[in-house]
Amino acid sequence: MKSHSPALLAEVRTFRQLHPKVRYVDLIALDIPGHFYGKRYPIEMLEKIAAGSPLKLPQNAVLLGAQGGLFKIGDYCFNDGDPDANRRLVPGTLKPVSWESQPLGQMLITSDGTEAPIEFEPREVLAKVIERLHRKGIHPVVAFELEFYLFDKKLDNGLAQFARDPLSDDADDQPNLHIERLSRFSEVLDDMAQTAKDQGIDITVITAELGPGQFEINFGHLDDGLRAADWAALFCRSTRGVALKQGYRASFMAKPYLQFPGSGMHVHVSLYDGAGNNLLAAHQQQPLRHAVAGCLELLPHCMPIFSPNHNAFRRLGGTVNAATRACWGFEDRDACVRIPESDPRNLRIEHRLASADANPYLVLAAILAGLEHGLEIRQEPIAPLNEDRSSGTDFPVEMLDAVRAMQHHAVVRDKLGAEFVDVYCENKRQDHLAFQQEINAREYRWFL
Repeated sequence: MKSHSPALLAEVRTFRQLHPKVRYVDLIALDIPGHFYGKRYPIEMLEKIAAGSPLKLPQNAVLLGAQGGLFKIGDYCFNDGDPDANRRLVPGTLKPVSWESQPLGQMLITSDGTEAPIEFEPREVLAKVIERLHRKGIHPVVAFELEFYLFDKKLDNGLAQFARDPLSDDADDQPNLHIERLSRFSEVLDDMAQTAKDQGIDITVITAELGPGQFEINFGHLDDGLRAADWAALFCRSTRGVALKQGYRASFMAKPYLQFPGSGMHVHVSLYDGAGNNLLAAHQQQPLRHAVAGCLELLPHCMPIFSPNHNAFRRLGGTVNAATRACWGFEDRDACVRIPESDPRNLRIEHRLASADANPYLVLAAILAGLEHGLEIRQEPIAPLNEDRSSGTDFPVEMLDAVRAMQHHAVVRDKLGAEFVDVYCENKRQDHLAFQQEINAREYRWFL
């Protein structure tokens, strides 16, 4: 794929005409932990890049830990000279940033589609999975749903505080699903939704969730899995920015309160052939059962992707709709893999296990790899929860166990790439160990 084209150059020039006050554009990409990295470029340089000038950033920026530090992973970071790697602009993603104090633009960049893609870049991992499915005549249609919490902008000794109800100025500290909460927080929610739409994201349903200050926003279905993951990533960035502008903090942290529900990333996936037929619905839905079986088989070996940090594991087996075992069911929100009621045309799976702060590119790649594996091996799944409430297989519930289960699994290494699996697992292992290197107040209370 070329890093430039007349259409890309036209996109940049049109943007400059529509937004003449914008002087700088953030060129951004998602790293392994799911944070954006990149550089801020003058708009004139962006036009040169779109016209064909090279775009290079350090390869190892992808390897950053959760706190931004670098870990020694094989020969990367400290024995490789920290080389640059080519990136390209992602067409259609140049949009204005409205939550900053000064006019600004942003645009996604990626190594996928360049002459030497970075094997462990999350977007490249997903791109390879989708490309392989397309070669097999399988075309995914995807929709993400993301839950998040609003908090007060100010922390209390480093701890999050409940969001203030804008009508009463009281803390929104009561869990409920009342639609009135959408009205009370309408100003910030409307701003989030409109800003997402300005980024090209198809926002659909907005829900007040059970947790205090917790909401969910759904996106439209897309036949482009990469773009669907782009939407999820960009939504997180814009939502946090809008919240700060409005006097709140927004967080996709998996389990901010032990006593309240965590925040999940729910992914709807259906599979079609080249003629638009739903592959999961064929032969009395037998392919659906095979796909479910594949998802459940790989799920315990992809836990570092679905639960990417220490806090994310706290969400599992929580207060509501958070599974403790790999399981499935029809219209059952306690299941990791739910089959929503639908007509044969729209038959799909809803994968509900990932935490909201997981990397959307990697979550989708792992789900698609499981579906692909199931269609290949054609095995029957375990009983659904509708038939047996105890049905399910165990998965790791601690990071180091999860890393061990992922790193040497032959199918995961084959489907997601051995180099990526090794790099990712070591990144998670090092991040987890770094997280442990602090003695907190509770430890003194227990053991001093």
